[in-house]
Amino acid sequence: MSEEPVDLAQRCLAGDQNALREFVEVFQQQVFGLCFRMLGHRQDAEDTAQESLARAVKYLKSWDSTQPLRPWVLKIAANRCRTALGKRARLPKTVGESNDFGAESELPQLGLAEELNQALDVLKDEHRECFVMFYQQELSIQEISAILDVKEGTIKTWLHRSRKLLAEHLMKRGIEPNSH
Repeated sequence: MSEEPVDLAQRCLAGDQNALREFVEVFQQQVFGLCFRMLGHRQDAEDTAQESLARAVKYLKSWDSTQPLRPWVLKIAANRCRTALGKRARLPKTVGESNDFGAESELPQLGLAEELNQALDVLKDEHRECFVMFYQQELSIQEISAILDVKEGTIKTWLHRSRKLLAEHLMKRGIEPNSH
């Protein structure tokens, strides 16, 4: 970020269109990345990221300038993703929409990155969200705790369980540690 978050936020609040564009440019990649990892669908992620950034700009006046701006923006995105996941869960499944391929070993072998992305689907929503924030967004345990509004110990437990489940899933798929 070329300037301090507080200065950028103040310029946005003053109605500076250049600051609003800069705000979106600064956060759009991080917000989209989080949304894509949580939602697993590009179009949904694009829509939710756009909605999240619009909401962040709209409610910027409620941001506590003594707190970091990035976790606040990502918290908005995480909340929008949870809402989208909740709506998706209430939709009826259409024929052929199921990802049930039978035994995991029957799935075609993919590259390591694709395997990991698919493996994230085995995690509970809050565990996946936590995992993505820690390992892909590189947020601290304290920041994730604040964003998700859960205790730091819970975040550590979720990360531990996520790593374990992901490792087990990848091993079932024939991906051994250090095999790539």
